[in-house]
Amino acid sequence: MEVLQHLIDGFAVALTPTNLLIAAFGCFVGTVVGLLPGLGPINGVAILMPLAFAMRLPAETSLILLAAVYIGCEYGGRISSILLNVPGDAGAIMTAIDGNPMARNGLGGVALSISAWSSFVGSLIATAGIVLFAPWLASWALSFGPAEYFALMCFAFACIAGLMGEAPVKAGLAAIIGLSMSCIGLDSNSGVYRFTGGDVHLSDGIQFVVVVIGVFSISELLLMLQEQHKNTGPITQTGRMLFNLKELTHTWWGTVRSSVVGFVVGVLPGAGATIASAMTYSMERRLTDTEGTFGKGDIRGVAAPEAANNASATGSFVPMLTLGVPGSGTTAVMVGALSLYNITPGPALFSQQPGLVWGLIASLFLANVILVALNIPLVGVFTKVLSVPNWLLVPGIVAVSSVGVYAVHATTFDLMLMTGLGFAAYLLRQQGIPMAPLILGFVLGDMMEQNLRRALSISNGDPAILIESPIAIGLWVAAIIMLVVPLTMRLLTRRRNAPVPADQVKPA
Repeated sequence: MEVLQHLIDGFAVALTPTNLLIAAFGCFVGTVVGLLPGLGPINGVAILMPLAFAMRLPAETSLILLAAVYIGCEYGGRISSILLNVPGDAGAIMTAIDGNPMARNGLGGVALSISAWSSFVGSLIATAGIVLFAPWLASWALSFGPAEYFALMCFAFACIAGLMGEAPVKAGLAAIIGLSMSCIGLDSNSGVYRFTGGDVHLSDGIQFVVVVIGVFSISELLLMLQEQHKNTGPITQTGRMLFNLKELTHTWWGTVRSSVVGFVVGVLPGAGATIASAMTYSMERRLTDTEGTFGKGDIRGVAAPEAANNASATGSFVPMLTLGVPGSGTTAVMVGALSLYNITPGPALFSQQPGLVWGLIASLFLANVILVALNIPLVGVFTKVLSVPNWLLVPGIVAVSSVGVYAVHATTFDLMLMTGLGFAAYLLRQQGIPMAPLILGFVLGDMMEQNLRRALSISNGDPAILIESPIAIGLWVAAIIMLVVPLTMRLLTRRRNAPVPADQVKPA
């Protein structure tokens, strides 16, 4: 009853005309920023943070604005991912695997609408989880040390096995390339430059924006031009813009499962939507893909990662509010915004600033309602992108992508690197090598290395620390199961389908 009363007080804060208008504005801006390739929620929140402070908005209003932008970016990231095969951020990478084939099959509107609905369900379940379980989950997250995080990263890589399909060697090669790229730059422990070739531009490593736009955007544009040259025709769209009841029923339990998993992963500081979406996509593929349709335009492959990445984004507020530990890069920027108001997040925040905390939680409920009401009616507008001719669409994407890359360091080197990565990715895709494992390897590689080093530093180099805790052991066992079971099933299927030798055929 006490929690319910706090939530009612929070809605009283969030439903004031100013805060409601600010939340709607943040949702719209977040959706626009999210659909622009390479920008993502961190940039959206970072751009609006000084604006909110300069306008002298109250602390709770500023936080509501930034939270709405954050959630809106998670919604918007799916738009370019589905329609153009260019993920708006890292969390939308998995959505492209089945979302873009759906668009190519004339179901772009259905993919967009089901992803908006799944995002709504994921965020709603995660927000309810914040209300009910925030203190307990925060204390549980504290039990994750470097060894547990390293095991979690290995489990995430084992989940990539679910993406390998019938080409495990090619997908494994892509993951190794991504891991290798994550090692480029200054070693934060020793101060040694690694694999930079003496080029000062690579001292900070390769930025994620450069990689994702080069690997996805530029290579996709080259493939579009190739298809146009072959006269294969543009992507088509149908008159149906919304999912039907059968499709909703088909995806419902997968959406709920992915929402819960995404929320739990989001509570872990630094885990993020990328791991959540990869894990849930792989989980749903193993549980439900009996016909081998994942990766070819299966609607369940769109709903699951979208529910997970939005639930994870919402779950990242738990460690920020209860422990003062940012759950993601975006919430780290929001912690900085609170410091501008001389507010320190942590356990005392619930008692010292109840209006701010519960107003923020209530605004998450409202923001999700605003976003689903905004995004589903606009599905028809978004799908108009498919009607734009390539001679206009390709230069437009190149221009937007180039601005996003140039804004990182304001150097032409990043533009050239983006182009080079795009041509390399184009050649790899020509050979059937998937790009999703490459990006996941790149994103998780640095976190994996840092946590391994921290764990070994704590144990003075004894690797036994990696299997000491029950959590780590559980994750290692789960990772082994994820690797062994698919290989075993594939071998059994191959043996079952193998032709019987002529000398073993029994006469009738």
